[in-house]
Amino acid sequence: MTTTTIAITGATDGLGRALALRLAAHDDVRLVLHGRDPAKLEQLIAEILKSGATAPVTATADLSDLAQVAGLADTIADSVDTLDVLVNNAGIGSGEPDGRERRTSRDGHELRFAVNYLATFLLTENLLPLLRASATAQHAARVVHVSSLGQHPLDFDDLMLERGYSGTRAYGQSKLAQIMHCFDLAGRFAPTELTATCLHPGTYMPTKIVLSEIGVTADTLESGAEATRRLAVDPALEGTTGQFFDRLRPARANDQAYDEQARAALRARSLSLVEGHLATAR
Repeated sequence: MTTTTIAITGATDGLGRALALRLAAHDDVRLVLHGRDPAKLEQLIAEILKSGATAPVTATADLSDLAQVAGLADTIADSVDTLDVLVNNAGIGSGEPDGRERRTSRDGHELRFAVNYLATFLLTENLLPLLRASATAQHAARVVHVSSLGQHPLDFDDLMLERGYSGTRAYGQSKLAQIMHCFDLAGRFAPTELTATCLHPGTYMPTKIVLSEIGVTADTLESGAEATRRLAVDPALEGTTGQFFDRLRPARANDQAYDEQARAALRARSLSLVEGHLATAR
């Protein structure tokens, strides 16, 4: 039996946790689970083991610190010899529990852009050698970005939102940047080697972010986990790349995502912002 190795960021809460528990039930899956809180990771491991599943590999990192993001990539690469799927799920919302005012990361970048996008960008870029080496003649490696329908165009003259800040705008910008990176990856690699997809997993699922800021729910965690699981492992989506999904359906992202010049500008700025933390081989 061939084992599929899947890494999930933000696996200790909400959608990431639901996805981890669902995938843990598969005998042919080896999980690599990231969290910020070691205690929550231990609780998740205990629940997975209680279900009779194999113990996952775990790693802790604060994604607001680029040095820790780079360290997370190193930990994953040192812990597993193959990585078939990377699910970039970790993130913060537009308001509580992370605050509605403008804040900056440890590296001085606007916090939502740093955690939701720059961490995703750096982690993925540094894991590309392992992902590409894990591709087989039958299966490409997969990258899945958990994004959102809540998107806002990037202002390259004020990428860190030092003027007219709002948490909603910051969140929307970070999520659109994720989608742009997804499309960029799809253009850089053959779909037989690596595929990249992104999705809005659900609206107002009962996550910590939604319950703290919105207080009402609509979609379930189970439906969001299924939509994400599908992009990660469904054989029917082998070779599908460069697409944004609204739950289970292909959808259109903000127009800026399809602007090649904007995507190139974002990549150039991103490489500059994470300089010093990138692995040498990408």
